[in-house]
Amino acid sequence: MMEIKPFEKILVPLDGSEHSIKALKMAVQIAQKFNAKITLIHVYSIGGLAVSPTPVREFIEAIRKVGAGILADGEKRVKAEGVHVETLLIEGHEVEQIVKTCREGKFDLVVMGARGLSRIKEMLLGSVSDGVTRHAYCPVLVVK
Repeated sequence: MMEIKPFEKILVPLDGSEHSIKALKMAVQIAQKFNAKITLIHVYSIGGLAVSPTPVREFIEAIRKVGAGILADGEKRVKAEGVHVETLLIEGHEVEQIVKTCREGKFDLVVMGARGLSRIKEMLLGSVSDGVTRHAYCPVLVVK
């Protein structure tokens, strides 16, 4: 019989969407039950930008600020519930970075929203939750 170990480290990808906030609330409940730690991650992508360096730097800084704001809001919500929380702001491909962070950080669980903010990108590339579910080495709880 397989031994089920308690969840000690929970990774919660946030993008500011309603679904990611619902996922965060669920993760907090799980963390409280298992006395687990939550790490919030926001992955931003700058894509292949071909414009002059100054506007690019300003654009990247604006994207980073939005991501930092999303993480700060999530961190405040988790701390209010008395759960230990850390944040990660990472540039790159969402699925790759979430899966990589999950593996390298030896997380026990990923809790994420079913849908993010970008519906058009989702239709073209497939959802982030779908990609993470397929590639993560630990259990993934997708919250609708």
